Amino acid sequence: MASSVPVEIEKVGDREVRILWEDGHVSRYANVDLRLACACAGCVEEFTGERRITPDQIASDVRPTAMELVGNYAVQITWSDGHATGIYTFERLRSMG
Repeated sequence: MASSVPVEIEKVGDREVRILWEDGHVSRYANVDLRLACACAGCVEEFTGERRITPDQIASDVRPTAMELVGNYAVQITWSDGHATGIYTFERLRSMG
């Protein structure tokens, strides 16, 4: 599988997050899509896997206000809508982008 280790994670303007991976691949994620992809217990029902949030519940101008590494495997994003409990694993991000 391709390398799941980011070299750089950055906000690009107010619309996307860009990740440069160790193998040179660049992934770009629209903020709205990334916010909607949150897999925390508040966004996804833990037992059924059913999504608790829908696209119409995410503001079109949502954006990261902070991003912090979680160990060597994930990034936690604090969003402009106040949501901050989701952890995005590098493996999942790589498979999304």
